[in-house]
Amino acid sequence: MRNSSPVLRSGLTVAVAALPLALAAVPAVAGPGISVSTTGSTVSVTTSSCTQINGSWGTASLLTSSQGSFAQGRQVTLSGTSTSQSAAWSSVSPGTYTVIVVCSDGTTAGTQSVVVSTAPSPSRSASPSASPSRGVMGGVGGSTTDYGTVTLVAGGMLVGAGLLGTAVYLRRRNKPYRL
Repeated sequence: MRNSSPVLRSGLTVAVAALPLALAAVPAVAGPGISVSTTGSTVSVTTSSCTQINGSWGTASLLTSSQGSFAQGRQVTLSGTSTSQSAAWSSVSPGTYTVIVVCSDGTTAGTQSVVVSTAPSPSRSASPSASPSRGVMGGVGGSTTDYGTVTLVAGGMLVGAGLLGTAVYLRRRNKPYRL
């Protein structure tokens, strides 16, 4: 009869040890809140905690660091459905902002800070070039770099040393042991 209790105990030990890691991997969410994101100079907020009252979901406000109240910020009316409401601000200057969402029933859905960075300068797109004159280089392995003579000789020497070492090892292995 097998005794599986050591295996069971070690499995439980591993499970208990992995529990804090699993809990740390899950983001801590205390309840409904807001999610703020930036794309270039546009700031957007999404929430699912507001309910519609008299056709309004609520209002979101974007505050700069010098503004202290909800009324001082750039306000946008929330739009959406019963599962998700959102608002967005465009042409936002670089800086640190605070987004506050107040539902139509007067409750605050959440507050979150966001940093808007300068938009990267547009990069030039690659212009189409002529087809390669040598066509598809099948069998080259995707590499079309022409290595110098020194690199090729050094590589050949390494391959030769590996082959020589393998031959010596196999030759000694085949000899019977003599005393």
